[in-house]
Amino acid sequence: MPAESQVEERIAATPLSLYRLVSDVTRMGEWSPETDSCRWLAGADGPEIGASFKGSNRRGWRRWSTTCTVVAADPGRCFAFDVHLARLPISRWTYDFEPDGDGCRVSESWTDRRPGWMVRLAPVVTGVRDQESHNRAGMRTTLARLRAAAERVASGPTDG
Repeated sequence: MPAESQVEERIAATPLSLYRLVSDVTRMGEWSPETDSCRWLAGADGPEIGASFKGSNRRGWRRWSTTCTVVAADPGRCFAFDVHLARLPISRWTYDFEPDGDGCRVSESWTDRRPGWMVRLAPVVTGVRDQESHNRAGMRTTLARLRAAAERVASGPTDG
């Protein structure tokens, strides 16, 4: 069974507004502690199933890029993408949005899709011994940054 992690955050914003922030992958570097930037590939310019984007990432001195393919794009409900390194499956990242009173409950989940040999070799290459815990901490940071940005936008400009 593949490794999985999930983190949830309640955010004072609508599911659709949060979906729009997360599914604009060109902004992923604003939320994620490891992603520097993302850009759409092959003429794609937004979230639709089958669209691909390149993610540029960093952890300390380590740098790498991946190709991602959107596998779910349901506005206000779910955005998900599969990550590949060359042709190897790496992971699936999923964002689910559920109305919660005057806000939204957002869950971010990660599913490890790496082959067994890669899982065993990864700590040497990546410097991360416990990928699940590492990703859970990163997801907490991601959702906290998303909450701060969304609630700042939701509060609107102030007079002063």
